[in-house]
Formats: sequence, C-alpha cells, structure tokens
Amino acid sequence: MEKTKVAIIGTGNIGTDILLKLQRSEILECSLFAGRNLDSAGIKIAQELGIRVSYDSINAIMNDPDCCDIVFDATSASVHRYNAPILKQLKKFTVDLTPARVGVMCIPVINLDGSLETDNVNLITCGGQATIPIAYAISEVCSNVKYFEVVASISSKSAGTGTRNNIDEFTQTTREAITHFTGVQNTKAIIILNPAEPPITMRNTLYSIIDNPDMIKIKKSINDMVEKIRKYVPGYHLVLEPTFENGRVTTIVEVIGQGDYLPKYSGNLDIITCAAIEIAEKYAVNRLKGRKSL
Repeated sequence: MEKTKVAIIGTGNIGTDILLKLQRSEILECSLFAGRNLDSAGIKIAQELGIRVSYDSINAIMNDPDCCDIVFDATSASVHRYNAPILKQLKKFTVDLTPARVGVMCIPVINLDGSLETDNVNLITCGGQATIPIAYAISEVCSNVKYFEVVASISSKSAGTGTRNNIDEFTQTTREAITHFTGVQNTKAIIILNPAEPPITMRNTLYSIIDNPDMIKIKKSINDMVEKIRKYVPGYHLVLEPTFENGRVTTIVEVIGQGDYLPKYSGNLDIITCAAIEIAEKYAVNRLKGRKSL
C-alpha cells in the first residue's frame, strides 16, 4: 500500500512516542520531525532512524509544503493556536494533540467518521480520551445523569513540559468535552501528577451521580465501550467496574502504555498517541480510496 507522508511538530514526549509508533504503521510514514529544542532526545532518535529533522518547527513545513499531507501537532495549546491557521492555509489535515480546542474534538470510538470531514481534529486531553468514552457509555443508557467528575492520576515522570504548561487548559478542555459528548452540564475535571516511586500507572476515575441507575445496562454499555477502545489502545482496561455506592457510580480505568518511548506506566501518552494514529490512518485510507475512485 502507498504510504501517506506525515510531519510531526513537537519533539518532546508525545511527538517522539508518535514517531516510534509510526514505525509500525503500514499506512503512514514520517517525512519530517520538527521542533525547536536543540538538545531534544527525540531529534536524536529521529536522526538515528534516518528521518529528516528540523529545528525550525512549523517554518520547516511552510518552506516545504509538499513534505507531508498530515501534520501531528504535539507542541502546546498556545503554539497550536499560532500553527492552526498556517496549516489550514497549507491545506494540511491536522491532528492536534494539545488542549487548544481549535478544531473539532474527536474521540475515535465516538465520532471518528464525522471528524475526518474537517481539517483540524483536536484530541482533547489524555484524561479525556480515557474517561469520556465511559461517560458517554453511561449517558447512552441513562437519561438522568446529574454530574460527572473525572480524576486523572499520572506519574510525575510521564508529564513533560507540554503537560505541565497546560494544566489549566487540561482541566477546562476535559470538562467542556465531557459536557459536549454527554450533554451533562454539571462536570468537573482534575489532574494529579503523582511523584511516587516506583512511578504509578495512569489511572482515571469517573464519578457519576445518577438517580436510580440501572447498573446492568451501565455495566454492559461500559464493557462494550472498553472492548472498542482496546482495538487501538491495547493497554486500556477496567480496574473497577461501575459500582453504585452512597448515591454515586464509580468507575476506574487504567492505561498501560506499549513502552514505545517512555516506560509502560506512561499510559497518558499512549492513549492520546494511539488515538492520533487511529485518526490519521483512517484519514489516509479514505483519502487513498477517494483518489482511486477518480
């Protein structure tokens, strides 16, 4: 199969994890790995893989717009707000891994097909990718949800500069996305950077306040959703099945990473980079089918 060329902007933890995952893709190939950090470990890895690198960030794409069809933006919310209109003008399909909220919010198991019709797809946050599908599954079988609260706990070691600089955007974007996908207005999102040694694996707790919940329907809906997510995030699983106690339903999910760049406890990286590649591969396949039909 003809591979679609992609560029990655941002050479930190997330960008480098995407770079290594792309080495397994039968659909995508990285043609440019660009950032600004001269000491980036990711740049050195890309060079060892024989991939073209640049320290000129988005300017490298502007100077060579034919280098790619898809762009992964793994910078920061503020940088992506600058990059987005440039990439739009260059007619690049952009997968935004920052909480910038410029493009259409996408969670592959919920709205992948519709998102591919746009030019900028936003992956919300790692906590959002992990818990919003569960909230959505609950809302699909319960019309009387009063409140959702997400608590995302990740190892401090797996939180890079981009994550630390975007804590406010993380909480706000995650909260807004829960409301967007479920219709529940009363929501909250919290992120915890845990410095424990050995490092903890990413865990996400979803609290739901529901009057008279039908736990049989809720459990089935959630387990069906988990199986769908595991098709592109193998390390995703339930730690605590939905449990009703003291007027609320509690569900806990854990994400074990594939260990591509950082250790397996960095599931917060893995779930968002897996989602990004799922989206890009589906876009590339659709694009190729469209060209063949002409």
